[in-house]
Amino acid sequence: MRNRDDIIEINLGELFAVLLGRAFLIISAGVFFAMAGLFVSKFVMHPVYDSTTKIYILNKEENQTVTYSDVQISTQLTQDYAELIKSRYVIEEVIQRLNLMEMDYEDLSRVLKVDTPSDTRIVSITARDEDPLMAMQIANCIREVASEHIANVMDIDAINVAETANVPIEKSGPSVARWTVISGLLGAVIIAFFAILEYLLDDTIKSNDDVERYLGLSTLALVPMTTEENDKKKTKKRDRKRK
Repeated sequence: MRNRDDIIEINLGELFAVLLGRAFLIISAGVFFAMAGLFVSKFVMHPVYDSTTKIYILNKEENQTVTYSDVQISTQLTQDYAELIKSRYVIEEVIQRLNLMEMDYEDLSRVLKVDTPSDTRIVSITARDEDPLMAMQIANCIREVASEHIANVMDIDAINVAETANVPIEKSGPSVARWTVISGLLGAVIIAFFAILEYLLDDTIKSNDDVERYLGLSTLALVPMTTEENDKKKTKKRDRKRK
């Protein structure tokens, strides 16, 4: 990059050459960061487990057949049910029933996920915890408390359990592969960024072509370096490579 008449020019060929010249450093940084991400995700971070339970809600009067209108209304109300499940009353009641005194409303809300797939009357409740057994207990307890709360607020006779939560066997996070790939890419991008930044901030003129290109002046002659200066320059390059 050079600045001429307040116009910034970036030679993409030179920029590519700079990145190519730093390819070994960029790849090395990517591998190092990838290994660091692998180590952190596998040995430092605690695994977490997700346990999911599902409820089926149909708003209809007792002893009446289910009509299309019932189905449509129930589908539209699933978002209301989701909000009631995540309400402060339900969360705090679950904390009391499970004696989760080390958690508060915000803590439990962060590990709770409620999904309402479109065009269905099923509400999915997922709880996340480092203990798979606790994740199952939280999910089932939230379902029980939320069912009671929804029945009282929405005046519904019954809420059916479509699926109870089970003890999860496989962890849901952290993903070792995802952490490894993202960390490796991040390391490579950081080194590439500093290499580009160094190139952009370098405004020195290195050849007679640079003089003609960036200053608009023609070079009349070149003064060759003496043998002593040339040897000093080579020595400095060797010292830099050793460092």
